[in-house]
Amino acid sequence: MNRSFKKCLITGITGSGGSYLAEYILKKGSNIKISGLYRSNGYLNFLKKKYKKKIIFYKIDLRNFSKLKRILKIINPDLIYHLASNADVKMSFDEPINCTVNNTIITVNLLEALRSLKINPITIICSTSEVYGAVNKKDLPINEKQNISAINPYAVSKVFQDLLSQVYQKSFHLNIIITRMFSYTNARRDNLFQTSFAKQIAQIEKGSLKILKHGNLNSVRTFLDIQDAVEAYWLAAKKGKIGEIYNIGGDKVISVNNFLKLLIKHAKVKINYIADSKLFRPKDIVLQIPDVRKFKRHTGWKPKIKFDDTVKKLLEECRRIY
Repeated sequence: MNRSFKKCLITGITGSGGSYLAEYILKKGSNIKISGLYRSNGYLNFLKKKYKKKIIFYKIDLRNFSKLKRILKIINPDLIYHLASNADVKMSFDEPINCTVNNTIITVNLLEALRSLKINPITIICSTSEVYGAVNKKDLPINEKQNISAINPYAVSKVFQDLLSQVYQKSFHLNIIITRMFSYTNARRDNLFQTSFAKQIAQIEKGSLKILKHGNLNSVRTFLDIQDAVEAYWLAAKKGKIGEIYNIGGDKVISVNNFLKLLIKHAKVKINYIADSKLFRPKDIVLQIPDVRKFKRHTGWKPKIKFDDTVKKLLEECRRIY
């Protein structure tokens, strides 16, 4: 199986993940036309400047069902990536209503719009490893049959997206594939702890910050380079099986503490760091190690970028951005 596409729609295209994905697809050199839905500007100007007329942008709040239907009818995509979401875990504890209402409504609106319009593109629902919650050591590595047990409001909203998508696939036969992405590097999203570390190091190097602040350093995870992550999204669409759920993640197991130490090793100046109580979550995940064998088997995907290169790349990009 190797699908080809003519019209791709990315929700949340001006966000960090959406902008990287759009770049990746355009660099593939195909004739695919990309449309993007966005609510806040984010990386809009960056994408417009770099890709000029290669992307058509539609400003919309996805909670507006009738407007969403009109835009979908105009675009009539054969591929959709649903990336739009309020994805800040820490903020979801502070503003649970905002996070939950937004993430649930935008997803049911998208799926119901597709059903009512009777258009059925390949739709990649970009879920998250957060849906698994705090998994016991005996259940590692986490496979797709692991029980869902969210421990923060953001994760609960993603559980809704995930389960509702399964209902629309099984009951209404939408061409849905669900991906559950584990930790990856993303220099354009500074509310990820790895990006926050790299950003603060870059600012200390420039003299605009004196000390790095961090939250919980004890969590153990695997990490994946952003380029390997977006390639995985692409291969999910090209080769993934309709109705399947796929874990996607790296194979480098490392604690948050050691990740920070690696970044500091590549710093140009001495980095001092302290814990900040404001950065600790009320409840945190200690272990997040995925089993990605099914995804590799179905798509032939495997990470290409070495972990140490990923760490250096993250820091270099944060130096340019921040």
